[in-house]
Amino acid sequence: MIYTAEVEHMCPVTKGAYHGPAPIPEEGKWVQAKEIKDISGLTHGVGRCAPQQGACKLTLNVKNGIIEEALVEVIGCSGMTHSAAMASEILPGKTLLEALNTDLVCDAINTAMRELFLQIVYGRTQTAFSENGLPVGAGLEDLGKGLRSQVGTMYGTKAKGSRYLEMAEGYVTRIALDENSEIIGYEFVHLGKMMAAIKKGVPADEALKKASGTYGRFKDAVKYIDPREE
Repeated sequence: MIYTAEVEHMCPVTKGAYHGPAPIPEEGKWVQAKEIKDISGLTHGVGRCAPQQGACKLTLNVKNGIIEEALVEVIGCSGMTHSAAMASEILPGKTLLEALNTDLVCDAINTAMRELFLQIVYGRTQTAFSENGLPVGAGLEDLGKGLRSQVGTMYGTKAKGSRYLEMAEGYVTRIALDENSEIIGYEFVHLGKMMAAIKKGVPADEALKKASGTYGRFKDAVKYIDPREE
């Protein structure tokens, strides 16, 4: 250790009581986190790239400082999907500090990692007060049946109004309009359920019908339109 001349000539003063860092809540316990291995928890982080063309929602399940599970969800940029594929391989098995200092290829994923790190080390995780946290695999449950991200895609213009394209329920196939041409409901296909049925040997037409549903006053509509064609 190198000291400046000013410090070298100072007389030593004994440090007083040291009580350590303030404890943070982790998986139902209060922990004085001093090292990365003291950190545990499952939580989410959201980031965007510099041009703000795309965004990433990152979910990590950390146990004893090690990332045991990673869910990488991206939207808005085709290149981000390939970056997410790499990140899903890169992140599990790394310590939280390693992950923070790893190039996750995409700016949005890097930013999400930073935001998520802040939540975790300050004790703001989703499992802060859940005893023993959540098991590895809990992140996947966020996707629900069919293992598809919760995505909402809507498009609108002043001239032609709104178009619902994708809802939490699934891919929107038709929009229901009343006599004033106002939207009163929609028809959707749950793509995850449909593909699962097809993989089990159900004919595509039948699988499509079984995975379809409606929302709102769909049956009361005066007119139905395809939001992608009309």
